[in-house]
Amino acid sequence: MDHDHDFDWAAMADMLVDEGEAYSPYLVAAFDRLADPEPKRILDIGSGPGVAACLLAERFPGAEVIAVDGTPELLARAEERAGRLGVRLQTQVAEFPAGLGELPEADLVWSANVVHHVGDQQGALTRMAALLRPGGTLAIAEGGLPTRWLPRDIGFGRPGLQLRLEVAMAERFDRMRAELPDSAPVTEDWPAMLRAAGLVEAHSRSFLVDRPAPLEEGPRRSVRQWFERLRGMQADHLDPDDRAALDRLLNPDDPQSIDRRPDLFLLTARTVHYAHRPAG
Repeated sequence: MDHDHDFDWAAMADMLVDEGEAYSPYLVAAFDRLADPEPKRILDIGSGPGVAACLLAERFPGAEVIAVDGTPELLARAEERAGRLGVRLQTQVAEFPAGLGELPEADLVWSANVVHHVGDQQGALTRMAALLRPGGTLAIAEGGLPTRWLPRDIGFGRPGLQLRLEVAMAERFDRMRAELPDSAPVTEDWPAMLRAAGLVEAHSRSFLVDRPAPLEEGPRRSVRQWFERLRGMQADHLDPDDRAALDRLLNPDDPQSIDRRPDLFLLTARTVHYAHRPAG
């Protein structure tokens, strides 16, 4: 992760681990499409605490896998995770995108939910593409379907709470993008952006994450963290009824809370955009 002005990434380490593990089915499926030919060096740019990087190291045990992030505390968590899982992982501190020039060339560059944190997304993709060896692959995870956790009618408050929360988060995302330094509007046709970065065979694939109710402890904790963060960020943008519903969902003593609901689930699809540097 980069040092985004709105986020203290180090303080969010536990949340990032829980989220990475909860959504890991899409990572496994996305990495299966990267197996031919086997990469010799892999960069995970914006690796955070290393969930994806360790999965890459497990999937490609013969590769040199380097977790790259601008937050040393998160890289320390990645090193601890790799040691616990018994996989080979290197780490390198580098800001995104300013520090990309410090990185070695690679056969595979992976980056998930990082590019949208910089103003000039096209410029960032072009700099990432420049890290590829001939024939190498750039894989960018951005977008997909909105995540669902709850029924439309949760038994209290107005039905459709989650749809209204999505609208509030989309509006906040637009504000975040507009306030970024050097923010440049771009049509987010990711394959077209990858082609504009000089890459070929650009295409997108989406991968399902389907964790049915009743949700397991780790994913359930990730859902709670998401709602807590949303409640803190959107308090002034929600009507009183929706704020009250959120407070009830986050009250661990309430039988209808996220911690205790038997109908809590996790369902979404994450989209990965692939492209290659020409071989010759």
